[in-house]
Amino acid sequence: QQAALDSGALSIAEREGKVLYTDTDKILLSGNGGTLSIPLVMYQRSNKNTCMHQKPRVQRGKCIKKGQILADAAATVGGELSLGKNVLVAYMPWEGYN
Repeated sequence: QQAALDSGALSIAEREGKVLYTDTDKILLSGNGGTLSIPLVMYQRSNKNTCMHQKPRVQRGKCIKKGQILADAAATVGGELSLGKNVLVAYMPWEGYN
């Protein structure tokens, strides 16, 4: 979970509040006498020529705490790193040598 947080790809709540609105573009939070709009990244190109995308994890009407994960990134599920099967290929020896 710490690797996913350190990646900087997740959207994390900066303060406590209640979710007023959520869609694929933004999340609106109310709390402490104001409304905070948190923009989400939609299929944007990164400097490493990869695709960046965030999916909202919170639902409208839910109360959130400071530090809670609001949106997952492309390589995370539930705020944890989720690399899938491709991570096994990274550890295989070159040309089958042991």
